[in-house]
Amino acid sequence: MNKAEFVDAVADAAELSKLEAARAVDAMVGAITKALKKGDTVTLVGFGTFTVRDRGARTGRNPRTGDAINIAASKNPTFKAGKALKDAVN
Repeated sequence: MNKAEFVDAVADAAELSKLEAARAVDAMVGAITKALKKGDTVTLVGFGTFTVRDRGARTGRNPRTGDAINIAASKNPTFKAGKALKDAVN
């Protein structure tokens, strides 16, 4: 399912126009992104939790040459599914 299909599904489920549903989806994604940028955790009970994990600096290998390269530390967003979502999928 891509974003357009997701917006259509939200519009049908919430009885909204596609434009209103698109705004709602964009607002939700924006709010989650903003919270993660600040370092907050976003928990949607029954759905899951969005967090940011720190990934330390490490040494990797260039696959073409085999030379060692330094990979900088970074922050990566992660999602952990909640129990209700896991139960619904299984």
